Amino acid sequence: MGDLSGRTALITGAGQNIGAETARVLAARGATVGVNDVLADRAERVVEEIRAAGGEAEPVVADVTDLAAVTEAFGLFGPVDVLVNNAGIPLTGISMQKFVDEDPAGWKAFVDLNVYGPLNCTYVALPGMVERGWGRVITISSESARVGDKLIATYAASKGAGPALMRSLAKEVGRSGVTCNSLSLATQNNAGMDEASDMALKQLRAYAVPRLGRAGDVAAAVAWLVSEDASWVTGQTIPVNGGYATS
Repeated sequence: MGDLSGRTALITGAGQNIGAETARVLAARGATVGVNDVLADRAERVVEEIRAAGGEAEPVVADVTDLAAVTEAFGLFGPVDVLVNNAGIPLTGISMQKFVDEDPAGWKAFVDLNVYGPLNCTYVALPGMVERGWGRVITISSESARVGDKLIATYAASKGAGPALMRSLAKEVGRSGVTCNSLSLATQNNAGMDEASDMALKQLRAYAVPRLGRAGDVAAAVAWLVSEDASWVTGQTIPVNGGYATS
């Protein structure tokens, strides 16, 4: 699906899980991939895997919440044709509670990563795409933001910023050959949960397809969005959710 030879792709939070699989898939399609992570060892491990498989990749170590760090790291990597804003706080790391019971001191972490992360990275990468007349920006969001989920209101609110940014930018840069979209995800089985367990079976009642999301599901959707087959798709928030929500 889509030859990316001669293109560069930078994936944030690509040292593990969805980001790592997306990096592997885009590299397999010919892109030179920038593997971003805040931890150098994670980024380098994925880079080594891609190179061992015959692909081209470079580590791009930076904290996406720091605009100066993003500017420096992206500049060292070079022009970015495809940006995937994937870095984020996983649901497994969130303490679920009612909004009124939250400690406001914890809000900043969500805003910094889920709002400023895509803002910073897109701000740095987008001008070059516009200048060259081709580009793809994809931001990974959550069904919690699109349709709502109780007990994770702050997470949902912060995840709602990415799709809003993509919709607005799509109207700014579409005539320059750049598309901007979001993927809205339901629960991902990043921790290798036993889907036959009582806990998993209870959770899976909400899904039309009786399994949790996998990194490959998301990577395949990204690969389509960055291909020429999706060149007329922009400003959209596309659910990849196993039927968790159908509207």
